[in-house]
Amino acid sequence: MLQESLNVPGDVAYTCETAGYFFLYHVLARWEEFLSKVKHTDGKVVAVGAIKDEFPFTRFFNDVPNLFKGESYEEDMDIAEGCFRYIEKIFTQLDEFRAFELLRSGLDRSKYLLVKEAKIIAMTCTHAALKRKELVDLGFKYDNILMEESAQILEIETFIPLLLQNPADGFSRLKRWIMIGDHHQLPPVIKNMAFQKYSNMEQSLFTRIVRLGVPTVDLDGQGRSRPSICNLYNWRYKKLGNLPHVLNSKEYKLANPGFYYVFLLINVDDFNGVGESEPSPYFYQNLAEAEYVVATYMYMRLIGYPAEKISILTTYNGQKHLIRDVINQRCADNPLIGRPYKVTTVDKYQGQQNNFILLSLVRTKAVGHLRDVRRLVVAMSRARLGLYVFARVSLFRNCFELAPAFKQLMARPQQLYLAPQETYKTERPADQQPEGSAQLAEDMPQMAAFVYDFYIHKVQQLKSAMEEAQKEWQKPGTVVGHTPDHFVPAHPGGESDSEEEVAEEESEAESRKRKLEADLLPAKKVAKKDDDDVDTDDEMAATEDKPVKEDSD
Repeated sequence: MLQESLNVPGDVAYTCETAGYFFLYHVLARWEEFLSKVKHTDGKVVAVGAIKDEFPFTRFFNDVPNLFKGESYEEDMDIAEGCFRYIEKIFTQLDEFRAFELLRSGLDRSKYLLVKEAKIIAMTCTHAALKRKELVDLGFKYDNILMEESAQILEIETFIPLLLQNPADGFSRLKRWIMIGDHHQLPPVIKNMAFQKYSNMEQSLFTRIVRLGVPTVDLDGQGRSRPSICNLYNWRYKKLGNLPHVLNSKEYKLANPGFYYVFLLINVDDFNGVGESEPSPYFYQNLAEAEYVVATYMYMRLIGYPAEKISILTTYNGQKHLIRDVINQRCADNPLIGRPYKVTTVDKYQGQQNNFILLSLVRTKAVGHLRDVRRLVVAMSRARLGLYVFARVSLFRNCFELAPAFKQLMARPQQLYLAPQETYKTERPADQQPEGSAQLAEDMPQMAAFVYDFYIHKVQQLKSAMEEAQKEWQKPGTVVGHTPDHFVPAHPGGESDSEEEVAEEESEAESRKRKLEADLLPAKKVAKKDDDDVDTDDEMAATEDKPVKEDSD
């Protein structure tokens, strides 16, 4: 369009390179010529209308009415310069894309964007370690580093992102380094016990800085969990309150439908005399808890909870695989239930969240690595609206390290109280009990049996609803029409009945009325009335609605 407005022949828009030449020899040259004619110089007076007459891009801005007002030289000159900046910006952007005409492979283009165009670049510390030499050779430059979850990064890995560029004049151009983390949650994973315990290698640089007393900015308000759920872990922090939306938002004020409590500790006893099992070293499993957790998940899905709002967490990899096997066996392929959003371990779920968390603690003989309070904080802080913990209560209640959290959990019943008459979502406030009697699940077999019966009931309800909703299909042409026994006019807008037919219908109605009166009243009370004493239609309707009472003697 600009080319047409300037009457320039040829295909100047074929590539970014030809567009650049077009700007240089046709656009910029005309603009410089325009400035030489209208710019004020010593002893030179320029008329106000000269800007409008000499402006070379008037045709390009034809869609703008009254582009130049002609009232002031300064005002019209500002408009002209603004129009040229608009054109110049177009060609500046084209010049930025010119490299993509020369770089053909995706790798070369990504490197170009990384070095020349990208403002924010995200990568893991591991990737930075693997690609450090390549990034330095590219001339990669940056001024600021933001490290998220820095309390879960190895100390040596923390330094690598600081060294991804060559110093300039002997000095690093890095100006700012921000570390965000929580040393009250899980540290880096060190599988070698010697390095972990004796070399203190699991301590992150973030934790080291905090322990050395370096001033930090502490989080004093959380915006994830209900205040009641937050109380399960906020005792580990100096001063952790709640953000306003957690206190005032509607979803945090409503109860979890189908449950009496928004968080609960459910005691799980041995099943067939077996609690935890260890098929291979450190591969802990608990079949009773796995079945209990899956049954609770199925119950939640049957009353309408979305699957993507539910996550199942456990403290051991063996239990994770067992729960997945139970889900595959019970409900994975069932269209009414399906799979939950995620089934994983507490360690892997750090940094993530979901509305409803079902947590299996697995162990029945020893507390295990949940004795590490940092793991407990992670486990308790993943839920937004509902947290249901399945564990052997007699084991964990006596653990000193976990006492502040389990003291609050023990204040409520250790059995699952259900309200199956409710459906997702409910309008019941969180501090109000459900209507009707509670369905108590005393143990895993009872909960599994209840969910099975509840599922059969739901399926039967769906079948009944479908049968009622389906209309009986009839083959076209099989419906028999009604043949009127009175006169029907040939014209659709004509009178439907003749005067004789109307009189005949009125007479029949009077006879039916008298017969009805005779049936309702005792024979001795029926009195003959004159032909002109006839009840109106409204009075007759009232007589039909209300039974007539006999007079007392």
